[in-house]
Amino acid sequence: MIDKICPSVEAALADVPDGATVMIGGFGTAGIPTQLIDGLIAQGAKGLTVVNNNAGNGETGLAALLKAGRVRKIICSFPRQADSQVFDALYRAGKIELELVPQGNLAERIRAAGAGIGAFFTPTGYGTELAKGKETREIDGRPYVLEHPIHADFALIKAERADRWGNLSYRMTARNFGPVMATAAKCTVVEVPEIVALGALDPETVVTPGLFVQRVVKVERSVTQAGGFAAGKTERGAA
Repeated sequence: MIDKICPSVEAALADVPDGATVMIGGFGTAGIPTQLIDGLIAQGAKGLTVVNNNAGNGETGLAALLKAGRVRKIICSFPRQADSQVFDALYRAGKIELELVPQGNLAERIRAAGAGIGAFFTPTGYGTELAKGKETREIDGRPYVLEHPIHADFALIKAERADRWGNLSYRMTARNFGPVMATAAKCTVVEVPEIVALGALDPETVVTPGLFVQRVVKVERSVTQAGGFAAGKTERGAA
């Protein structure tokens, strides 16, 4: 019987090694797998390469992982924003490496990894510092830059509903990078507030098929002050 439900965050992340490349879903504060990030901090893996849209907000979630000194390098599109003080301090002190990637390129590089594409040409970034050292080519009179896929050892994402096979549906914009990251990692770990019986998910709402998911952890749902949903404490022994 296929059952991808893990009893706890700790069990789901126990084998993340030092030096792993970890994709973390989320766009700003939407769709961040907070409980999985906290679990990764507690687990202790270090020297990580993290792939995310930005470089953390405030001092929670991804920012907390950075503050704990567990991240060697971050690959992202928006490293600096009003509350990115943790990343700013680390970067200025030379304690973290940054690979800056335009957002469309980031999404496509992740998607290319999942689709088995070796590399692709894009006009984005041509003529800038971001294209330095990369192959360029003119196609139909337009200049392009060669970009390569981003593969990961683990992807940590958040979904709204899952079944025990790992089929996922998402909540509105919390979906963001989750689907493409799930395809690009060797092991995708998902936190969800609701696990349903097989057949309860309308096939038309399944965005990520269970084929791309290895582990599912059920978490309690809590309502933030802003009215959005965030993951609460882990529910052990989820059915």
